[in-house]
Amino acid sequence: MATEYSSGGDPRRSMELLWRTREQPRRGPRPRLTVDRIVAAAIGIADGEGIAAVSMRRVAERLGVTAMSLYTYVPSKAELIDVMLDGVYAGMTRAAPASDHWRARLAAVADDNRALYARHPWLAAVAAVSRPPLGPGVIAKYEYELRAFDGTGLDDVQRDAALTFLLGFVETCARAAGAARASRQQTEMTDQEWWEAVTPYLERVFDPERYPTAARVGAAAGAAQGAAYDPDRAYTFGLARVLDGLAVLIEAPTTRAPTAGSEPRANPAGPAADGPSGPGPTGARR
Repeated sequence: MATEYSSGGDPRRSMELLWRTREQPRRGPRPRLTVDRIVAAAIGIADGEGIAAVSMRRVAERLGVTAMSLYTYVPSKAELIDVMLDGVYAGMTRAAPASDHWRARLAAVADDNRALYARHPWLAAVAAVSRPPLGPGVIAKYEYELRAFDGTGLDDVQRDAALTFLLGFVETCARAAGAARASRQQTEMTDQEWWEAVTPYLERVFDPERYPTAARVGAAAGAAQGAAYDPDRAYTFGLARVLDGLAVLIEAPTTRAPTAGSEPRANPAGPAADGPSGPGPTGARR
C-alpha cells in the first residue's frame, strides 16, 4: 500500500474544510453529520488501528451512516487526512515549562509534540513537512511554538529554522519509537525474547577481536540501558544535544552573522507598493 501524506488532495477543497467555509445546504432537514463528527470518528479509527484502516466506508460504519453520505461533507480520504491533522493540532495540550529560560521553553515544546505523537502514532507517518495543512490548528501551533524563542535574539528566519530543527528531532524519535512498537506487534515477541532468540547464533559468528569497538560499546550501552535501545534515554540525550547546539547560536549573539534574507529591505516605492504577503507558516510542522 502506498504511503499517504497530508496535502495529497485538492488544495481548494482542503482549505474550505480546514476553515469550514464550504457552504452547506440551507434548506431541507437538519444534517445528521458535521465535519467535526466525521473527523473525530476518523481520528478514533487511526488511533486504534493506524491510518491505513481509515476509509470512508469505515468512518461511515462508525457513525452509522452510508459511505455515500460522507461525500457531502468530505470529498475524499486525502482531504480528510488534512482535517484530521489540523484537528489533532487544535486539540493539543501544552504543559507549562519548568522555568522561563529559553531551554525550558523549547524543552516543553519538544515534550508536548512527543506526547502528541504518543497519543496519535499515525501522525508521524502522514505529516508532509513541505505542505502542512494550513488550517487554524496548524497555524495556532506554529504561532505558539515560535513564541518559545522570544528573547533569544534570533531573527525571524533563524527562529523558523530552529523550530524546524527541534521538531524534526522529535519526529525522528517518534518514528523510531513507532517502528519499535510495530516490530513487537508484528513478531509477537518482546525485545527481550527477540534477543534471547538471536544471541546463541550471534555468539557463534561474532568475533570481538575483529569488531572490538562494537563489542565494547555495545556491551556498555546494553548494560546501562538494560536493552539495545531505550527510546526514553535516546530522546532525553538527543534533546539535550539539540538544545546545546541551539545554545551556540542563541548565547553568542555578537558572533552571529545575519541570515540571508533576514535583513529588512526598504522599498523605494514605499510600503503601499510592497503588495500582500501570505502568513507563510512553512515551518508549521507537521
